[in-house]
Amino acid sequence: MRSTSLAGDAAAAGDAFNIPNSLTLLRILLIPVFVGLMLYAWYDWALGVLLVAGLTDALDGTIARAANQRTRLGMYLDPLADKLLLTSGFITLSVLHLVPLWVVILVVSRDVILLAGTVLAQLTESTVDIAPTILGKGTTVCQLAYLVLAVVVVSRQMETQLLQPLLYVMAALTVGSGAHYLYRGFTRLNADQTLSS
Repeated sequence: MRSTSLAGDAAAAGDAFNIPNSLTLLRILLIPVFVGLMLYAWYDWALGVLLVAGLTDALDGTIARAANQRTRLGMYLDPLADKLLLTSGFITLSVLHLVPLWVVILVVSRDVILLAGTVLAQLTESTVDIAPTILGKGTTVCQLAYLVLAVVVVSRQMETQLLQPLLYVMAALTVGSGAHYLYRGFTRLNADQTLSS
């Protein structure tokens, strides 16, 4: 029985660390590399690392769906990697005075609130839907696009004012998606309480 249990644990570990999840872990490991390159003004290299990170984001989901390698770990790890990359990226841009501080506060606050809501739902054993919405995906794409373009602009010594329209669109999407996730969470929580009463 012990050997069977060990074999099952090994199989579960193998399933968890499949190609999609390995790509997601690679994206997380690239974050400090990107931040370091930005802080030391190696902007072209930083752009390359950021593009590789974005590529892993596109590939992990595609491979998971095509090869039927979706895992519970991947459902949590993929959005966490996105949040870590974007949060670290915007904080770095703020340190370099390439983005207003209020944008960083907006991006970080949204992610912290959503993370706190997910943890609270787990602690209270409430049903939580962690699947990203279309609005949430749009926000992530817009934030990543702004991050990439900001690095392009600074690497080419262009004016960051060129990105002003995209900045406001991104801010609006960030607020809208955050409000939508909160609404969905409170709706699900109320539904659970109604069923349990």
